[in-house]
Amino acid sequence: MIRVHQIALPLDHSPEALPKAVAKRLKLPLEALGELQLFRRSVDARHKGAIELVYSVDVPVADEAAVLGKLRRDSRVMATPDPLVRPSIPAPAAYANGNRPRPVVVGAGPCGYFAALFLAQQGYRPLLLERGKPVKQRTADTFGFWKGRLPFNPASNAQFGEGGAGTFSDGKLYSGVKESKRHGRWVLEELVESGANPEILVLNKPHIGTFKLVGVVRQLRQRITDLGGEVRFEHHVTGVELSPGTRQLKALTLATGERIETEAAVFAVGHSSRDTFALLHGQGVAMEPKPFSIGFRIEHPQPLIDQARWGENAGHPILGAADYKLVHHASNGRSVYSFCMCPGGLVVGATSEEGRVVTNGMSQYSRNERNANSGIVVAITPGDYPGGPLAGVDFQRELESRAFVLGGSNYKAPAQRLADFLAAKPSSDLGSGRPSYAPGVTPTDLSTALPEFAIEAIREALPAFAKQIPGFDHPDAVLTGVETRTSSPLRITRGADLQSTNTPGLFPAGEGAGFAGGILSAGIDGLRVGEAVARHLTGLLQAQQASQ
Repeated sequence: MIRVHQIALPLDHSPEALPKAVAKRLKLPLEALGELQLFRRSVDARHKGAIELVYSVDVPVADEAAVLGKLRRDSRVMATPDPLVRPSIPAPAAYANGNRPRPVVVGAGPCGYFAALFLAQQGYRPLLLERGKPVKQRTADTFGFWKGRLPFNPASNAQFGEGGAGTFSDGKLYSGVKESKRHGRWVLEELVESGANPEILVLNKPHIGTFKLVGVVRQLRQRITDLGGEVRFEHHVTGVELSPGTRQLKALTLATGERIETEAAVFAVGHSSRDTFALLHGQGVAMEPKPFSIGFRIEHPQPLIDQARWGENAGHPILGAADYKLVHHASNGRSVYSFCMCPGGLVVGATSEEGRVVTNGMSQYSRNERNANSGIVVAITPGDYPGGPLAGVDFQRELESRAFVLGGSNYKAPAQRLADFLAAKPSSDLGSGRPSYAPGVTPTDLSTALPEFAIEAIREALPAFAKQIPGFDHPDAVLTGVETRTSSPLRITRGADLQSTNTPGLFPAGEGAGFAGGILSAGIDGLRVGEAVARHLTGLLQAQQASQ
């Protein structure tokens, strides 16, 4: 099997065009090719008038060595890599039959679920604890709050509950992290096994969408329990017990007072588990502040973005709703960039604490809502919020509390017309802008919602972005505040064995611990940490048996 990269074809090419192009690249007659298998498809829209689809394919040929030898200088042609061989770290009998404390995973987001899935597949019977509710009840609570039918629930919302923060997002499955591509493929394969559309294995920028992701999450849970694992909802970890001197993890305690003995616990608690961060910090678990970003959500009519990106091809069914990725380096030294762009999506309330307002973006699989939205955020560093490891949390809370007041102290979000924001004057209305934020917005002045350096940088960036996306600075584009949960404000440090640097048996993981940035990278980290836990438990048992 040979893999051929970078086959570029017109947007409306015929079905026969792809095999013919592959044959031409390989310098073979068409009949010498076996059946093509699509490996990747992306869109090249650098020239709006001549948009191309770019393919990578696997194809069987009769004499692979001869073909590769003839094309050895062509970097676009190579032998297809061997299939992924997944690691096997089977549970010793003592763990499989329940004679040893089972590993615990804290948090049922993508990182926690993939860590638990691996451990369950290896026979370790993991126990997964989630403070929130199962995804069906969580969805009802969250949408009920957004629509004004239910009060805000601090334990069941856009941040907490089965599926984690990624459940109410675009369900993006691509990542910029420098991580094993094989682990990334593994995550995608497991998602397909749990009901995701197989196209995520092929598309360059795959996404699941919120409602489809809900079903996938439920299937992941079922697979874990079918393999002997256990998932408990509304079980909030409020204490950790360590051995004196060695600081070895011994047990977890819950809000109910229940004590659960364990030799290994994965803390995949997400970027908003502020009480858990405080708990671990109080126990002396090593952690440090880290950079993150703050800003607003911006909304434009989706057809404006489609026209800017696709030109005359806007609305083409293969292209769908257009996205964008923007960066501007402001004159005050700050970087401003688009974050978590949601084509055809909604801006939603994502607070996890009472008396605060936080925004996020969400899309369904169809991406057919009227607006495009994205975070427009400014990178900040611990120098902007001096203090200890929890200083970033305090900084986020200050901005979110300010947004709550600006919005009217009723969970509505403060919003402003782009033209008014650039002119530094309050908005009394939003013109033709139709904000999607639920539970609703209050027109106001956003200039006090963020530090002055951030406002200054965003005001400079928006007209600059319009040079790349015509119409981006439309006067009635809507800015909604605030976006503060771009990533965790701290990192719980860990060593090469993926355990806490000073607390053996505690495995910080995922976005909350500062080691991921989205669904895919969180899933990757969950698999890696699951492997590390299995190795750790196997090593503990072997060491104890050797000492007897």
